[in-house]
Amino acid sequence: QVQLVESGGGLVQPGGSLRLSCVASGNIFHINAMGWYRQAPGKQRELVAVSLTSGGSTDYSDSVKGRFTLSRDNAKNTVYLQMNSLKPEDTAVYYCNAEVVPRDIGRLRDYWGQGTQVTVSS
Repeated sequence: QVQLVESGGGLVQPGGSLRLSCVASGNIFHINAMGWYRQAPGKQRELVAVSLTSGGSTDYSDSVKGRFTLSRDNAKNTVYLQMNSLKPEDTAVYYCNAEVVPRDIGRLRDYWGQGTQVTVSS
């Protein structure tokens, strides 16, 4: 079994910063990708940023480019999202996602964290 645990959400004023963390643990053989999605009230879940383990490339949604930075510590199976210059429209529940090959399954599966609330408001 694989678990993703997020931390770091909260309330911040417009223009402020927050850093989210997500740790993957459990019976992990390989992590193919890790990233962040978000879902605002009444909207569909959308990709924020994702990083591939092979090659180390990172893709960002246009709405966060230049403001958010995804980084990874592969030795710790951890992904971070540094969010700067936050705007009210960034308010959402942020979900960590990982594409993992568990040791006991042997094929790629998708895992999600429980979500962490980010609220940008004055």
